[in-house]
Formats: sequence, C-alpha cells, structure tokens
Amino acid sequence: MSKVTVDAPANIAFIKYWGALDLDRALPRNRSLSMTLDSCTSRCTIEPLDGGPDEVWLSESDGGFRAPSAEFVQKVRNHLDHLRQWAGSEQTFRVATRNNFPTAGGLASSASGFAALTLAAVRALGKKASNKELSSLARLSGSGSAARSVFGGYVEWPAGETDEEAYAVQIAPAEHWELRDIIAVVEIGPKVVSSREGHRRAPSSPYYEKRQELLPARLEVVRQAIKDRDLSVLGPILEQEAIDLHLIAMSSEPPIFYWSPGTVDVLKTLRELRQEGLSAYATLDAGANVHVICDADSEDDVAERLEDMATVGFVIRDGVGEGPDFDATHLF
Repeated sequence: MSKVTVDAPANIAFIKYWGALDLDRALPRNRSLSMTLDSCTSRCTIEPLDGGPDEVWLSESDGGFRAPSAEFVQKVRNHLDHLRQWAGSEQTFRVATRNNFPTAGGLASSASGFAALTLAAVRALGKKASNKELSSLARLSGSGSAARSVFGGYVEWPAGETDEEAYAVQIAPAEHWELRDIIAVVEIGPKVVSSREGHRRAPSSPYYEKRQELLPARLEVVRQAIKDRDLSVLGPILEQEAIDLHLIAMSSEPPIFYWSPGTVDVLKTLRELRQEGLSAYATLDAGANVHVICDADSEDDVAERLEDMATVGFVIRDGVGEGPDFDATHLF
C-alpha cells in the first residue's frame, strides 16, 4: 500500500435529492439526476500509517496544513471505518484534503470531498471495485450526492429502490452535451443550516409530498431533454426544481432560509437575459449561490453580466466534466 491522490468533481443536481428514507445510510426518498462538473474539485491524498489513529488535515493553497474541526475529523474517520470494514482491513491513514472552490456554501463540496476520499482510500487499501461499488461506498459517507461524483457526465442516483441498488449510473457521457455552469457566488461562508439538517426537516413541509408526486414525470422530462440536448425543455424544469427545494426548506418546521439578497438579484438578472434572447437557466442546491446553466455560445455574455453585479462576489466558470482524476499531484 502506498500514497494515493485523487481529484473528484462536484456535481449540480437538475432533479434534487431532498429528503431521505434513512439519513444515516443516505438512502434518498426520490431519484436525483445531476451534471458532473469539470473545474470545481476536491483533492484528497491518503497515506498508510504504521500505527495509531487516522490523521486528518486540511491543505491550504499556500502548501501549508491546518487541523479541521473535530466534527469533520470524526466524519472522515467514520467513513474510513466503513471502508476498512468493506475491505477487511485495520489499516489507518494520514489524510489531507483541499477544495478549489468555497466549502459548505451549497456547491456540493461534501459530494466531491467524500467521493475523493472514497476513491483514494479504496486504492490505498489495495482493493479493486466496480463503479457501482465505488458509488455505493461513497454514499456510506453520509453525503448521498457523493454517489454521483464518482461518475462523469450526466448521472442518475439511485439506480433502483433497494439498499443494494442505491448506486448511481451514468446516463450520458460528458461529450454528449457541452453544457456550461456559470456559478454566481454571492456568499462564501458556510451555510447556517447543513444540508443534512435540511433533509431531516424536509418532510415537515406541507409541500413535500406534492413534490414527490411531481417528480417521476419531471425526471422523465429531464432524461429526454438530455438525450435530445434540448435546453429549452431542460431549463424550466431546472428552475422549478430549485424553487421547490427552497420552498420546502422555507416551509419546514422550523423554516430554513438559504437565500440572500444576491440570490434574488441573480434570478432577476436571468429573467432579463432570457428576455434579451439568451438561453440561461438557474438552479440552486442548499445554499445562496446560483448555478446558471447555459450553452457554450452564451457563456461569455452570461458570465460578464453576472460579474458586473454588485451583489455577486465572483463568478466560477465551469461545465460538464469527465469525472475523477487519478493522476493528481500529491498534497504532501
């Protein structure tokens, strides 16, 4: 066993994972469908130790390291325990991780982070696993969306209704459709209410069950829109799904308000852009920052308009990506 480093991408859900049958096992109430990103990634380096407990570090952009919170360390150790149990091993590790985009701000940093940890640890344990197994193992981290970040392109999760089928599947590769994701970052700090807590509260919303009724038809429309590469069909569903997630959050008990004034400003600007003839649509995960999905021809116009907004701190230009990179440079 030797040192291993993996870059794993974040993903943006078109059909959202919101509400769970079992939060501890990250078993979702409904299927979700996402686009794997290209530029927003988490890097994880893992190295076997001769003994002692797992060491967990956060890598800084200047090459230094700092200790993460006790809560984060425990999450990493718990997931390593799942992977050790699967591998039949007692090996402990030194782990360092770094995101190249804002953490805990509704940009799927948990998905990319735990996907990277899973992929690196499986290799460091000297094991081989199918993509289905890797997806299921990533889910055991508690970040269900990590199951999708194991794949590139367009991904649906879960593949079936049972615990054994709770892995993701790729429905189209990245090269099938060159969509762009222009991320308007309006908040860089961690959100006050975690996604896990949002999942827990979701069923208390009076609108939760209604969304469940609508989802099978929505999912079929999104699958077909991806197959046909039709943004005019996909876009309105993206916005419906984003609004519904936040409607449920705002009407949960107690309510959760993820939006900021910048969120509202960006949504207003997008409506103006469409009136001007640009094809660009908004979606949001559990946070204030806005993902703007558009075609490659519209990217520059959309990005420039968002960059000029006073309530937008900065813009990240991203797009559909091919999935994890196993040749990344070690963090230590």
